[in-house]
Amino acid sequence: MHTPPQAPASALRQPSLFIPHGAGPCFFMDWNPPDTWDRAAAYLRGIPASLPAVPKAILLVSGHWLAPQPTLGATGRPELIYDYHGFPPHTYQLDYDAPGAPQVAARVLELLRAAGQNPAQAPDRGWDHGVFIPLKVAFPHADVPVLQLSLLRSLDAADHVALGRALAPLRDEGVLIVGSGMSYHNMRGYGDPRSAPISAEFDRWLTDTVALPAEQRDARLAEWATASGPAGRLSHPPRAEEHLLPLHVAAGAAGQGRGRKVFSDQLLGTTISAFQFD
Repeated sequence: MHTPPQAPASALRQPSLFIPHGAGPCFFMDWNPPDTWDRAAAYLRGIPASLPAVPKAILLVSGHWLAPQPTLGATGRPELIYDYHGFPPHTYQLDYDAPGAPQVAARVLELLRAAGQNPAQAPDRGWDHGVFIPLKVAFPHADVPVLQLSLLRSLDAADHVALGRALAPLRDEGVLIVGSGMSYHNMRGYGDPRSAPISAEFDRWLTDTVALPAEQRDARLAEWATASGPAGRLSHPPRAEEHLLPLHVAAGAAGQGRGRKVFSDQLLGTTISAFQFD
């Protein structure tokens, strides 16, 4: 079994990340042009080397799970949910056999309750493709425990910042908090030349916003749909912002840490980016 290198305890504190999880099983199939997702895959593969230590576990919030209250998924070795359609048969045979993280789950429940949240558990909930697809690229040995946390069905932006804020202590305990979504996610806009300037404008707004001091950053993110101008809603239409809200969780978990863009690419005619909060 692959044994990841160890790092000194002084380097234990983990960042929080917002990463692009791509389109379905995009990293494991052929595209035209063939390098469509290569740069995004290279970014994901580089994540472990960018961290200050091997994570104790990964707590991942995916744009593909909404629940009425913050809900934790299975803590054993969850099954995979192939929640994509019309892709080649081999993409429904992909596996990701990382262990679950029951001890981290107990800590998450403790933190959320202390913050006045009302967390729940879904012991039979497997990992959707917003979890296993990017992690299969970034952590291919599947030797870091993984725990999934839902988004809130309300899609309230401020509540997702607050959710992340409650989880912030986990970073000092060696847990890598990952928001998995897409910084642009208007399905009708992909491949449309009119989307290029819209996605670029919203990307600039996100990049400026995450770099602000925490109080200003969190306030702007809470009002993103109006504060970002027309490009915000054109990039994430109403009731479809579930792919943006994992960024709010990652930002809330940053505490006073500043955010920065760590990856950007032109994909299907739009700008997509990844952000890191230190």
